[in-house]
Amino acid sequence: MSAPTTLVVGGGGFLGTAVRTTLARRGHDVVVPSVPWSEPEAAGAVLRAALHEVQSAPGGWNLVWCAGTGVVATDESAFVAESVVLDGAFGDADAPATPGTAFFASSAGAVFAGSTAPPFDESTAPHPLAPYGRSRLLAEERFTAWATATGTRLLVGRIANLYGPGANLRKRQGLVSQLALAHLEGRPSSIYVPFETTRDYLYIDDAAAMVADGLDAVAAAVPGSTTTKIFASQVGHTITEVVDAVTAALGEPFDVRAGHDPSSTFHGTDLRFRSTVLTGLDDRTLVPFDEGVRRTVDAVRTNHHTATGAP
Repeated sequence: MSAPTTLVVGGGGFLGTAVRTTLARRGHDVVVPSVPWSEPEAAGAVLRAALHEVQSAPGGWNLVWCAGTGVVATDESAFVAESVVLDGAFGDADAPATPGTAFFASSAGAVFAGSTAPPFDESTAPHPLAPYGRSRLLAEERFTAWATATGTRLLVGRIANLYGPGANLRKRQGLVSQLALAHLEGRPSSIYVPFETTRDYLYIDDAAAMVADGLDAVAAAVPGSTTTKIFASQVGHTITEVVDAVTAALGEPFDVRAGHDPSSTFHGTDLRFRSTVLTGLDDRTLVPFDEGVRRTVDAVRTNHHTATGAP
């Protein structure tokens, strides 16, 4: 049998890079399109053509969408372009000859930011607080409509906070990486939410393996169906615990200060998760949090030293 062909959109990003590497190791013929993201209409056309080509692959096809616009603090206007891209890629799409499987990476923290009574699971009503969270729900709906119309088996992954080597340090996200980078650059770290704020941290390689397994898990689902699952470690850590873990990994204390930012109102104070859907994907040994933090700090340190020539 031919290997499945998998189109990974956002394959150069944090999650996308890890996923395409994992899928390639598992024998997938991975295709990462070159997308002109700064030109939304052109981007939609490129993605539509790439998907059409992949859908004719002899060994079956998958779509993994890891691309995303913005972070929690991003203004609502930034998501208009994403809507144009999705319309161009999926609008009025014809059903392929062979049904395929798709994965869409959404954000658990964003869609459940204002929900109550944690830990949250798939039955919890979403309550986003920021434009970013609302945009994730709209994108989920867009993918679901496309899957229904084309007979695609869709897995929506509402993913907890990802951390690990390879994060984009230019984005205002990734607490572990940002704390380490600030210290190495001689800057204080400002924390804009209470130190008891709790998050679920999922190591990047664990997340990628869960995505790959998730594609397999829904491959036999009813064509046109959508399954929504929370991807998380299912263990909460406070910001104080994160600071302690980064301190241990650095081998020295660093300057952390309480700050203020208007976007702080968009953050939930307790975002613990559990999953009751496709629980077989959670039956794995995850990278321990302290070990994952150490690997992340070591990677940030190595990259910083390479970039600056520091000893």
